[in-house]
Amino acid sequence: MPAKPPNTESYFHLHLVSDSTGETLLAVGRAAAAQFATVTAIEHVFPLLRNQKQLDHALEEIEANPGIVLYTLVDHALGEHLEARCRELNMPCLSVLGPVLSLFHGYLGAESTPRVGAQHMLNPAYFRRIEALNFTMMHDDGQHTEDIENADVVLIGVSRTSKTPTSIYLANRGIKTLNIPLVPDVAPPIELEKAKRPLVVGLYASPERIVQIRQNRLLSLNAAQSDSAYIDRERVSQEIASSKKLCAKHGWPSIDVSRRSIEETAAAVIALLQERRRMEQEQA
Repeated sequence: MPAKPPNTESYFHLHLVSDSTGETLLAVGRAAAAQFATVTAIEHVFPLLRNQKQLDHALEEIEANPGIVLYTLVDHALGEHLEARCRELNMPCLSVLGPVLSLFHGYLGAESTPRVGAQHMLNPAYFRRIEALNFTMMHDDGQHTEDIENADVVLIGVSRTSKTPTSIYLANRGIKTLNIPLVPDVAPPIELEKAKRPLVVGLYASPERIVQIRQNRLLSLNAAQSDSAYIDRERVSQEIASSKKLCAKHGWPSIDVSRRSIEETAAAVIALLQERRRMEQEQA
């Protein structure tokens, strides 16, 4: 059995060795580490590692900071060398994609073709993501609403409901997203109520959550907070009620983002979009 770290109640070293960007390892490593609330992972990321010299440099740091080693290496010789050295150092080492590739091979009955960074190829899907990101950045915070019919998704909500970061996350999934702030005493753009093609989704949060975020925002800007309607709880409650009423009027779905991460909010939007597209296909 691999030796346990001396400080299992505080932190451990997590080494992520990749011949590509390391994004897959980061996602897997963080998802696993998040399940252990009493321990913090100190990440050591070694991306674009493609030869023995680069691996040796990584192994020097791994040896200096014993911990868990996860890797994605297409070159079998490099992977075998990494595992052999980790065995010598009595450290746990795992190929993250190995079990998944074995499962695919068993089901498909076909051999995999090793390709470094294959998921980052400049294919049509990649360029759709870039196009979606460009569109989303150009249409942030209510800009160019005349293009609303070119959007896949329109996010609406009062200030501080995470519209922009959620939009960017959706764009990285290839979804053209336009977001529109709902401002007190200001009518929404006429294009919004006339929109037919995009899925319109309202984002809202509890008044307490909105006030807290807005207060932190003002502090970061060194702005005065006294007597500000921006952080008045009653005023904020009215804003949220108005946004919900607008969504109910038009039959637009809404999502409570009070305790949701950006990723969770985006996943909920994607589920709504997929369901809408499925219904449209059935009706076609």
